[in-house]
Formats: sequence, C-alpha cells, structure tokens
Amino acid sequence: MELTKHGHACVVISDGDRRLVVDPGAWTEAGALDGASAVLVTHEHPDHVVPEQLRAALEAHPALEVWTNPSVAALFEGLGSRVHAVGDGDTLTAAGFEVQVHGEWHAEIHPDIPRVRNVGFLVEGQVFHPGDALTVPGTPVPTLLLPLHAPWSKVAELIDYVRAVDADQAFAVHDGLLNDTGLGLLAGLLGERGPGTPTPYGRLTPGESVEL
Repeated sequence: MELTKHGHACVVISDGDRRLVVDPGAWTEAGALDGASAVLVTHEHPDHVVPEQLRAALEAHPALEVWTNPSVAALFEGLGSRVHAVGDGDTLTAAGFEVQVHGEWHAEIHPDIPRVRNVGFLVEGQVFHPGDALTVPGTPVPTLLLPLHAPWSKVAELIDYVRAVDADQAFAVHDGLLNDTGLGLLAGLLGERGPGTPTPYGRLTPGESVEL
C-alpha cells in the first residue's frame, strides 16, 4: 500500500489499480482525483473539499463514490447512493480498502465560530487521517497523518496528541500555510529533537510517496 501526499490536507492511498483519495480541497495539486476509485471527505471546509470539483469528478466517472459526514453529503443531492453519509463508529469498504470512522466534530477555532461536523478515517488499520480534529481513535495506529498547522491548534496540543495516539510513525498534513521556516521549526519540536515525543515524525512534499 502506497501513501502519496497531494498538497495541504490531501493524500492518496493506492494499491495496484485501487486509488483512494482523502480530502481533495482547494489547495490540492491538480490531478489528485485522476483515476480515483473512491473519495473520503472529513469535513466541509474548502481546503478539504471543493463541491463543484468533486461533483464534476463524480459526473465524469460513474463508478466513483464518496464517503463523508452528513453535512458534506447534503451538498451532493441528486447523486443518490454514490454519496454515503457516515459517522463515528461506522465501518465501510471504499475502493476495496476497509475503513473505520472516528470522531464527530471539528476542533474549536473560537467560541464565536460554529463548529462543523468532522470525521476521521482509519484506512486498512494502517493510516489515520483525522481531518481538522485531534481525535484519538482508541485503536492502534501504525501511521498518523498529523494536522501540523491550523487556526485552531498550538504546538503543545500537537505534542500531546502525538503522544496520545502513540503511532509507529507520523507524517505532516495540513501544512499549506507554512513556509520553510515554519516547517523547520515544527519539525524540530515534533521530531527526535523535540520534548520527548516518542513517535518518529516526517513530512512528505507534494507528490512524494511512501510505502506502508
């Protein structure tokens, strides 16, 4: 199974001709949806999904299906059973991959900003994408996709989150707003030079892949 980053929060998990795309948002590299077998969407913010682009992909590829939370599913009326609403505790099969759903809500940005629904996806029991939340799945996670930077997060919370999940390895996602200086600073705090985080940390550049 291969994990490929496609910019900001989007990754592609592939195995042979199976291609599962997670969170193809506005800052995703062009072509991330090309050849997709299925799409998972954690929540409705535009850096995670662009409804017009995903609808166009669904219309162009009749076999393509989407799994997401009920709020996002409601944006795709008229596509019937090809768009599936899921929630915490559900299990599903997408593009032949077994997927567990964890979490319910987006992290709080500010008390005055309404929270939206957010689900995380654990694919094949191997790789967990939490979306915009620090959800601890409560089950072993070999590879954690860590939301590295967001208006709702701070480094202390990320360090504690990595410790709580206790994955075998972590790779950065949700890093599209950081320059090289910021990326380097956070790598120092979350990596082996950081304050006692036991999980090996790394970052894939857009288009880079790793075998899982």
